[in-house]
Amino acid sequence: MSPILSHHFKDTFRALQVRNYRVYISGQVVATIGFWLQMTATSWLVLELTGDSGTALGTAMALQFGPFLVLSLLGGRLADRFDKRKVLLLGGVCNVLMTSVLAITVLNGNAELWHVYLFMLCFGTTSALEGPSRQAFAAELVDSETLPNALALNSATFNIGRITGPAVAGLLIALTNTGVVLALNAAAWLVPIAVMVTLLGRPLHVAPRSREERKENAGIVDALRYLRTRPDLTLVLVVMLFVGGFAFNFPVTLSLLAKTEFHSGADTFGLLITSLSVGALAGALASGKRHTRPGIYTVLGACLALGIGTTAVGFAPTFIIAMMLLVPTGFAMVFAGQSANQRVQMGVADRYRGRIMALYMLVFIGSTPLCAPIVGWISEMYGARAGLWLGGIVTLLTAFAAYIAKARRKSTLARRATPMTEASGIAQAQHQPVAINPPEDVTAQPGSQEDVAEELSKVDNRTRAQGWDAAEPNEFDERDQFQPQRSDSEKRSHTAPV
Repeated sequence: MSPILSHHFKDTFRALQVRNYRVYISGQVVATIGFWLQMTATSWLVLELTGDSGTALGTAMALQFGPFLVLSLLGGRLADRFDKRKVLLLGGVCNVLMTSVLAITVLNGNAELWHVYLFMLCFGTTSALEGPSRQAFAAELVDSETLPNALALNSATFNIGRITGPAVAGLLIALTNTGVVLALNAAAWLVPIAVMVTLLGRPLHVAPRSREERKENAGIVDALRYLRTRPDLTLVLVVMLFVGGFAFNFPVTLSLLAKTEFHSGADTFGLLITSLSVGALAGALASGKRHTRPGIYTVLGACLALGIGTTAVGFAPTFIIAMMLLVPTGFAMVFAGQSANQRVQMGVADRYRGRIMALYMLVFIGSTPLCAPIVGWISEMYGARAGLWLGGIVTLLTAFAAYIAKARRKSTLARRATPMTEASGIAQAQHQPVAINPPEDVTAQPGSQEDVAEELSKVDNRTRAQGWDAAEPNEFDERDQFQPQRSDSEKRSHTAPV
């Protein structure tokens, strides 16, 4: 391998140089394959039990993701107050028990629709409580520079499972039945349990905080107040609320597309999901090359591409063309999701990470129970293609609206900067010092007086360097704002060998 290719390869997978992360991601590979075995099997089981009802399939999805609306904030509080390894370990045990019960029920031939509904509700409850810990755990395995790559590899792992899981599940369902697939899924959950047991005995990159530190500012209200002062984070959450709710319903739309439009079976549905996942894997690896916090225009550009791709899939006349269109659509889907995730994770203070990621999951995943039944009903009434068109159009409108909101905010900041520039010029002419006010996003950030003083000092120096006191004002660059700051313990661990 040439030195250039070797460098790019190492850069793309640089998080794997961290031993604890390698152990963690190995368990996630098996777990995500099992998860997609489960998603494919349960979706197909609902269609078999109801005679291809899109409404029933949307209801099942709503029950799985509905608990995020109620419990994700509680899960974020658990992530900030308790050892994330223990939370994830307990969640894995619950998943094994629940999946085993449903698999036995299906294999015995006694499965009814309400059994599937109950399983989806219980599985969603566990996911809502342990999901924020899973999202925030990567920041405790690697340093802040490697964090974007770790997040991207997490997404790549998820999409490896999405590529292999549905394809294997579709083949197994065609050869056996959904009960066998669910049994394999139950066995797969044992691997991440073993991984968490292993990691419990190892030191993390960020040392666990003391009990007093975990209790300090650990309330949900504190996180909401913090978010209110961060419009850069709020805009991302609003965008993903609509994009996640309407465009990320491919298990519903593609299963109906395969069965009602292309008149095929589970193997065709698996191939459609696999095509989507091939592009998604490429998108995850592409986002993994990022070293800095992505800008909002990166997020919105990817959302525009996702909206165009989703709409185009709805117009695909044949199965082969649909598969071809799903590859770039999958790329845009994951690139948009990863850009949003990285923008939030790399912009949030460590002490609020678990709860802010819970809010991210609330709007990104919790929007599914609100939107999946709508998409399912539209698909049932007007055809599976209509569900895809709905997701694409809503995504496009959301991205355009966010562009307009960002442009208005940029104009407001420019108007605020003009008087400050004039005052700075007068002061320089008179050889007098001038106090440069930082953007209100910074000054309003809650925290101790020491934290506020430190942030004001950093912003004052940065604004001078960026030309706030020059003759021509510049807009404050949000990509440079609030990069994750290491605590004293993190700085010490950062110098230690991995």
